[in-house]
Amino acid sequence: MKDEDRYDVVVAGGGPGGSTAAALIRQRGHRVLLLEKERFPRYQIGESLLPATVHGIAHLLGVQDELKRAGFTHKLGGTFKWGVNPEPWTFEFAVSRKMAGPTSYAYQVERMEFDRILLDNARRLGVDVRENSPVTEVLRSDDRVVGVRYRDADGVVHEVGAKYVVDATGNTSRLYGATGTKREYSPFFRNLALFGYFEGGRRLDPPLSGNILSVAFEHGWFWYIPLRPNLTSVGAVVSRESAGLVQGDPERAMREFIEACPLISEMLTDATRVTEGPYGQLRVRKDWSYLNTRFWSPGMALVGDAACFVDPVFSSGVHLATYGALLAARSINSCLAGTVDEEKAFGEFERRYRKEYGLFHEFLVGFYDMEQSEDSYFWQARRLSNRDQTEVEAFVELVGGVASDDIADGAMLKARLTSGARNISRMLDDSTDDRVIGASAGQLLEQGTALQARALVGAKSREGRAVEPDGLAASEDGLSWVPQGGTGEGR
Repeated sequence: MKDEDRYDVVVAGGGPGGSTAAALIRQRGHRVLLLEKERFPRYQIGESLLPATVHGIAHLLGVQDELKRAGFTHKLGGTFKWGVNPEPWTFEFAVSRKMAGPTSYAYQVERMEFDRILLDNARRLGVDVRENSPVTEVLRSDDRVVGVRYRDADGVVHEVGAKYVVDATGNTSRLYGATGTKREYSPFFRNLALFGYFEGGRRLDPPLSGNILSVAFEHGWFWYIPLRPNLTSVGAVVSRESAGLVQGDPERAMREFIEACPLISEMLTDATRVTEGPYGQLRVRKDWSYLNTRFWSPGMALVGDAACFVDPVFSSGVHLATYGALLAARSINSCLAGTVDEEKAFGEFERRYRKEYGLFHEFLVGFYDMEQSEDSYFWQARRLSNRDQTEVEAFVELVGGVASDDIADGAMLKARLTSGARNISRMLDDSTDDRVIGASAGQLLEQGTALQARALVGAKSREGRAVEPDGLAASEDGLSWVPQGGTGEGR
């Protein structure tokens, strides 16, 4: 194999997980090849993001300004018609001290544009990006992954060597088995999603007009995501018992599901379904939640849907993908630098990744109990967080992707301090609806003062602290592991 065919890292898959891992590894100066089977921009589902991705990961990647310029719809939280409460109820990210101020929102994104931004960023950082180049096989030597075989845009097959391979090829991955893992499906979430796009759909009243709307109905639940003023992503996630209704005639099934859900039917009263272009068809996806028995083996790591998938009611897909990519990048950077033993580095990767997945999965098991009120759901989140905080704050931090502290108090704190103050008075004036579970003016002012105080005294954040007594912590730049108490860059 020629020297030009040898890389430090090969990443398979150019979605958010793959492009994030590639960029964070490249930032440490390593030679990275990213192989993507399609040509961007390409269609992908998963349009609703969490603040942990928008402000934490985006800050580490350096794309936060580009995301702002893209003009994506802002969401201040989420609105649910769920449980025994007959009226919709809303939460705001601003209720959390970790997300108050400039980082108290996320985006609804068209994934074609969002994914392109992340992939182009990896390319701009020096990653060798090759599109129309699917990985067909993982290469092994003894008990270690040592490279991949792929087919280029002209159909020519190549072999490239690598010290590490990252599988970020999604839920249809054919590569993950090279780690010796098995995919174990959750007995609780074996649903089917039927989704499409509509023009002319109504919006919630400001300032909630950008929120995702999630509505339970007799067959399961609907998502309603405002992508643009005149474009809405609408999907029905239905149980196994109702999945048969989709067979044969998805158009009829979608009409019947909408009719069975009065709130969604009302929102779509004046809407028409898009029938042309990338949004012009109804799509069906099996939304079975799963967790692999292991996320890595010597020379290879799994991120995103190649590693795990959980029911999308809290829009956790891109968060879990980019968070897993961050953890994998830290481990690979540490091992390539020779500062941390591989077993210990990837043990930290897997432990944190499983913990984050477990938070969403365990909470969702209780959240699907429709015989409860929102107060009960908040209490469950507080029980899982096991911290001294209010029930509402625990819920908001879990669904915002910042419950683990691994992103929130480090990268998000830096993002808040560098992005400037948000116009809090406008938000407070707009958020007077008593259906909104958010922060009072006093809370927000107190949080803003505390944030500035932390900046002035240079208080150390909790970001990336060890989760086990003998575990590893994140380096100050967030790109590698260091022993607990270490503060070096980790190179």
